Amino acid sequence: MSRGPRPPGPPEEAVVAALNHDGEGVVREGKTAFVAGALPGERIRFRRVRQHRQHDEGELLEVIAASAARTTPRCAHFGVCGGCSLQHMSPAAQLQAKQRELADNLERIGRVSPERWLEPLAGPVWNYRRRARLGAKFVPKRGRVLVGFRERAKPYIAALERCEILAPPLDGLITPLSELLTGLEARASIPQIEVAVADNLTVLVLRTLVELCQADRAALAAFAATHGLRIDRQPGGLDSIRPLDAASNAANVALEYRLPAEGLRYEFQATDFVQINGAVNQALIARTIELLELQPNHRVLDLFCGLGNFTLPIARRVAEVVGIEGEAGLVARARHNAALNDLSNARFHVANLAEADGGAAALAGRVDRVLLDPPRAGAIEVLPKLAAQGAERMVYVSCHPGTLARDLGLLCHEHGYKLAAAGVIDMFPHTNHVESITVLEASR
Repeated sequence: MSRGPRPPGPPEEAVVAALNHDGEGVVREGKTAFVAGALPGERIRFRRVRQHRQHDEGELLEVIAASAARTTPRCAHFGVCGGCSLQHMSPAAQLQAKQRELADNLERIGRVSPERWLEPLAGPVWNYRRRARLGAKFVPKRGRVLVGFRERAKPYIAALERCEILAPPLDGLITPLSELLTGLEARASIPQIEVAVADNLTVLVLRTLVELCQADRAALAAFAATHGLRIDRQPGGLDSIRPLDAASNAANVALEYRLPAEGLRYEFQATDFVQINGAVNQALIARTIELLELQPNHRVLDLFCGLGNFTLPIARRVAEVVGIEGEAGLVARARHNAALNDLSNARFHVANLAEADGGAAALAGRVDRVLLDPPRAGAIEVLPKLAAQGAERMVYVSCHPGTLARDLGLLCHEHGYKLAAAGVIDMFPHTNHVESITVLEASR
């Protein structure tokens, strides 16, 4: 329960004990305080600015003795923009902190620990983000449209000039986009921009609340031509998205990404879920294939399969793989991608795996291996059905250590599995997101 802002307290000195799950420094001297920008082991000067029942929020005033892990943030907006929380920490130290958080969640929530730790999966730490949702807001006092992520812990759009984690060309388009939108008649009616950088094309999807006048359309078309990208318009739901210029060469181009090591090509739509970091995704697929220990006669389940990111590489190695996903559009893309790559042994089903009986028919039959890649809520509803099928080996890719630990605790303590291995995935460098991969083996 939040008690809200308080008059700033007097300056205090303390040693930072740890990081919390938001990447803030934790001070445990007196009432616990969370201090953004502070790192474990540092002696800092701070003051308390907001109180909650169990902790206070603190404002960092000075780093008296810096951690060896402290580094200079590359981004000029770090500390204001909420897109990153750990740019002041070296990438190696970020990985260590994320592994500590994963281990803590596994032990505290799931009461499990892995028999072995896997080497962290890492890749580029700058200009890696190929999908993002940016806010846009015309601010009369500034006389311009702000484009970017939200400010840290605030509802406002940060006043960005560029972004160091967005993939090119998006990293350098923040200011040009701001200038473009500021000049439009509809500048106050475009609240959101979905961005997607494919291997073959960059697309901006503008959420438009009003019909665009001809001058606005012409300005947007000129911007797209200048920067070699496509602009789509979204006046309603996802099914309303259309290219702004239906006559352009890029209007009917399908977005794609490739897995060169697998010889696979995927087509997707600009608002589809795809793994944010392309290089890490390739490494993750290779690690997943290795950990599944696939054999040519295996039948495999790929749960929460999306558009077939893992399913298709698995299909190259087994007799049959069954992908299950709750979003019909993604399943349609998965089937299309299987056909695109001449894979006839990959079958896909639409089923809500968060429902107690979700996917029952698709789950039936012999299962040798299982891959799970659920959303943040985890996979708790489907675990009893999986356990009853008795797969010898499961690989669980997670984007939330808390729900992962809960699910692994159930599988290990109630369903006869052991946690053979675990490791972190650096899918989102400089953020507090903890992604991971774990291996479960039947112990019965």
